[in-house]
Amino acid sequence: MAKRSNGRVFFEGVLCVGCSLALSYLKIPIGLKFGGFDGNISLALIPLVIFAMRSNVGMGFAAGCVYGILKFFLTWGFSDVSWEMLIFDYTLSYGAVGLAGLFRKSFKLIGLAAFVGCLAKFGVHYLASVTVYSRYVPAVFMGIQNPPLSVYALLYNGTRMLPLTVFTSGLFCLLEAMPDILKEQ
Repeated sequence: MAKRSNGRVFFEGVLCVGCSLALSYLKIPIGLKFGGFDGNISLALIPLVIFAMRSNVGMGFAAGCVYGILKFFLTWGFSDVSWEMLIFDYTLSYGAVGLAGLFRKSFKLIGLAAFVGCLAKFGVHYLASVTVYSRYVPAVFMGIQNPPLSVYALLYNGTRMLPLTVFTSGLFCLLEAMPDILKEQ
């Protein structure tokens, strides 16, 4: 396998961030709404996982952070910036998807890599919920009266991330049969 130049890796990162931004606007409606889940699955994680697998954890983290910052400002604008949301819900959570790069040596594990990236994203959201967003726990959530903070954070973020994790990991498990698409040229 030939070593890729820094310029090529940078270009691939920029390309994957751009693809993630474009794909973030293509939502797959699955007709279900529950907990924190809005009923749509985003395709934005797919290029981020592929880039992390093709480069490494650090570059995957950086690409995820750049994507998160751009997505935040494209979604919310510049007027009423919530720094907590920018840092935790966008920058760090999408950066955590870069942990998929832990499996970069084996494209046969790309389904597992996607699962680990999604699990890391869930972890950031969970930690943010039990620390920064603890004041927003509703009196009733999913039929639970005054849910404990840890239960609320688990249910809210779990219901948001579970469909996305199943879809993304499942898609990559299907792609494991075609590793030539993702391998070095």
